[in-house]
Amino acid sequence: MEAYSTCKSLMLPLLTIVLFISLTQPAVTAAKDSNTAYTNFVKTKCNITTYPSLCQKTLTPYASSVKSNSTLLCIKALNVAIKGARDASVIVSRQKEQKGITRYEAAAIKDCMEDVKDAVYELKLAVEAMGHLGDKDKEFQLANAKTYASAVITDADSCTDGFSGRKVNPDVKDIINRSMTVIIKLSSNALSLINHLYV
Repeated sequence: MEAYSTCKSLMLPLLTIVLFISLTQPAVTAAKDSNTAYTNFVKTKCNITTYPSLCQKTLTPYASSVKSNSTLLCIKALNVAIKGARDASVIVSRQKEQKGITRYEAAAIKDCMEDVKDAVYELKLAVEAMGHLGDKDKEFQLANAKTYASAVITDADSCTDGFSGRKVNPDVKDIINRSMTVIIKLSSNALSLINHLYV
């Protein structure tokens, strides 16, 4: 009798666990399916960008928060570009500390930092414009976002132009060029997503 009572007392927790698993399993499966769908959404959108593999790498982590919202994906892409530009600004700034920097190189680095500062500002303006697409002047705001994102690419090009045409430290030039390439690629991807927003 005691064995039966012990067995019965053990069965209740086991049944509870089985019931819990059976009830939660569909929810877990549904959540997994949703996350897969959101990831696929980001990947599909990234396929239309200039640098799709970079797009997927930088934006897939935000799939669960973006869900299937194209506007929000554009904003995330712009925010990723802002972070990239800020990181580039730090890298460019460090080049001033290199030994043997000439006056011309120091001036070019200073100008480049201003270009990157402008790029960050314009990316922020693009994010702001994207946040007003629900307003009556939607087309105007969308055009502004495109203009600002395009200007960022021009800023990065302007920086690299400052290091061409004269003999400069090749290591410094290479670091600057690679930093600007990151800004250009991230901004180009954001611009591609914005251009295809209502296509």
